[in-house]
Amino acid sequence: MGGEKHTTNDIGESLLEVKNISKHFDDSSLIDRIFGSSNPVKAVNGVSFEIHESETLGIVGESGCGKSTLGKTLLKLLDATSGTIRFRDQEVTSRSERNLQQFRSECQVVFQNPDSSLNPKKTIYSTLERPLKLFTDLSPEEREDRIIQLLEDVDLGIEFASRYPAELSGGEKQRVAIARAFAANPSFIVLDEPVSALDVSVQASILQLLEELRDEYNTSYLFISHDLSVINYICDRVAIMYLGEIMEVGTKAEIFEPPYHPYTRALLSSIPSTDPSEKMTRIRLDGDVPSPRNPPSGCPFQTRCPQKIGDECEAKHPQLREVDPSEDSQHRVSCLLDKSDMMSDINQKENNPDN
Repeated sequence: MGGEKHTTNDIGESLLEVKNISKHFDDSSLIDRIFGSSNPVKAVNGVSFEIHESETLGIVGESGCGKSTLGKTLLKLLDATSGTIRFRDQEVTSRSERNLQQFRSECQVVFQNPDSSLNPKKTIYSTLERPLKLFTDLSPEEREDRIIQLLEDVDLGIEFASRYPAELSGGEKQRVAIARAFAANPSFIVLDEPVSALDVSVQASILQLLEELRDEYNTSYLFISHDLSVINYICDRVAIMYLGEIMEVGTKAEIFEPPYHPYTRALLSSIPSTDPSEKMTRIRLDGDVPSPRNPPSGCPFQTRCPQKIGDECEAKHPQLREVDPSEDSQHRVSCLLDKSDMMSDINQKENNPDN
């Protein structure tokens, strides 16, 4: 594997289109529902975006913001409460499991903890053979050749085929999980915190492996993480989530440079600088993240926003809009502040870092 560095020029046509997807969990009692007092948890609320062929879209936000629920909903591991999902221009939201065979073969997942996704009683060979049996018509001999190739792709030798998960390190287990995800040549993979459970010394090699496999197989990723430095390394575009909604979405360059949403700026301020002489000013948000069962009125971020502009933020629920309509850009924010307001506050903070 290897070759030239992946660039945005390698991104192709739209692969996955998500429109106003919501996932609410209703754990209220039958009595509550009868009397109309049901109060569901709004884990994902009205999310829309596209993922293109060979593109990596990062989803980033604090724990509990709905990232993992979104990923599972896109894969039809959870049924959406509302909204639509289109894959290769085919609507899949309302399809029954019986009619999802092709979708399942093209859409895979790698979870955070391989211990919970690898069967401890199955050899690595059996683990990698299962998706080949489910989604391909390869003969036993062809499956064996494919498994050898998969192990080679993730930098594991053929000797790993006869081993069990308990005999592998954390990084080796995650490599097996990645190999299994690529077994049937999927077009789209959800990577749900794939390196956060690994030692820092292992994370870089796994990220590099994921980059190489993406380019080798022309696969699209939805990369879920709470770590912006990881997102910055591997993603083409980035969506910032807060309380089940997207606060900002744009290319990596647009997200990591001003102007940006007040929540994005707070997240970016927590990234340690590689320059020891640079004075860092971390933005500490007041209060806790509100409950998704009782989200605040207006903007979901208004209870913690350091740039709140008064009652307007409590009354109006902002929609994603272009940061600068005059520019040829897909940079969008969900905020009532305009571009000049976002920039002026940033400039003020930089000129007065102790304020």
